[in-house]
Amino acid sequence: MLPSTAHLTGKRMVSIAIEPAPGDKKPGNALEIDIAKQPTPPATTIIKNTDFWPDIDLKQYREDMRQDGTITQPRLLEAARNAINEVNDRLADWRKQQQPAGYSELEQVPADHLDDESTRVQLYRRAVFCLTQASVTERFRSFDATACGSKRADAIEPSIDDLRRDADWAINDLQSLPRMTVELI
Repeated sequence: MLPSTAHLTGKRMVSIAIEPAPGDKKPGNALEIDIAKQPTPPATTIIKNTDFWPDIDLKQYREDMRQDGTITQPRLLEAARNAINEVNDRLADWRKQQQPAGYSELEQVPADHLDDESTRVQLYRRAVFCLTQASVTERFRSFDATACGSKRADAIEPSIDDLRRDADWAINDLQSLPRMTVELI
């Protein structure tokens, strides 16, 4: 009963011969298992944004934010759409200043370029990614309501605040605004 590898129609299969039990008149059967099954990639990885703002690639989000596959695609889509809406709303007045100046999309607004991409586009994406990650992390408790899950959620609470701060800074940096406003009372 040693497994043998068979190649059928481009798939990697393991075939295991099952010997009949003593006294059984039926011949042995073979069990075939696909050992190279790849996970099905998510159907939607690009979120189409409004005309001015760049589209968001959820595959890039998963890579940049080291998000494994434990967050389902529908949950991630919801969190990312909410983050996009929040960032777009917070930048609405700034966008309204740029469009009459002749810039129909963020990529056209004058900015330095790093790695052949506008730093403003990079900052926009960072804001969206950070808010998406904060939202996903906040909902971590709903995945595991056990004491262990609750304890882990408490341990990552500071990172949620850090992610929201990073999003705020990215939004301010994109607009060339100071990161912090301090008023004396």
